Amino acid sequence: MKTLISILRSSLQWQLIVKKCQAAYGKKLKDDLKGSLSGHFEHLMVALVTPPAVFDVKQLKKGTGANEDTLIEVLTTWSSRQMKEISQAYYTVYKKSLGDDIRISETFDNFHKLLLTLANGRRDESLKVDEQLAEKDAQILYNAGENRWGMNEDKFTEILCLRSFPQLKIALTFDKYRNISQKNIEDSIKGEFSGHFEDLLLAIVHCARDMCALLAERLTQDLKSVGTDEFTLNQVMVSGSEIDLLDTRAEFKKC
Repeated sequence: MKTLISILRSSLQWQLIVKKCQAAYGKKLKDDLKGSLSGHFEHLMVALVTPPAVFDVKQLKKGTGANEDTLIEVLTTWSSRQMKEISQAYYTVYKKSLGDDIRISETFDNFHKLLLTLANGRRDESLKVDEQLAEKDAQILYNAGENRWGMNEDKFTEILCLRSFPQLKIALTFDKYRNISQKNIEDSIKGEFSGHFEDLLLAIVHCARDMCALLAERLTQDLKSVGTDEFTLNQVMVSGSEIDLLDTRAEFKKC
């Protein structure tokens, strides 16, 4: 166990280790881990040596059954490129599209429409930012929520799901929104929306602001709760390993 902990790497690096073990010893590392370990540590190590897309489609399948929190955990942290890989893997494993499983939910509402937008992997991944667009988007968000009677969920979905994270953060979309509305975007979302739709919008905003801080917060909440949520712990460790676990660790120490 100490040896495994000492060589903890990102999930992608583990995939290279898996291939080298297979080539050198003719064995699957996953099978050896299952035979040598037990409990939560076994589950974590197996998750790390599982291809990221395969690991996530299994989590997503759990979420499409009934666990909306699972869908929020997974869909908010992946890039458009990763989402397309996950969608392909989902179809390969389950012979149906992720979108189809989301659509057959008991109540197909704005929350599920928002999930579908994320699952389609259409978020702009350009590093270029446009401050004029940020100003325009901030005004649109204000007009769609705080400045009207009733909410326009589609405008929040369009901007928060399709704009790049640099456009939302570096181009100061959220800061410009605060200048217009005199409120943080998070406070406006809490005041205008509710339920899982609110939770998902807040998760997107937190990802745009600081992904590592969000992962650290999830870890803190999980570890401080009565009974550790193994799903959340494994999800953060595997997803976080593809972002920057060192930064996540630094943020975790601040919590």
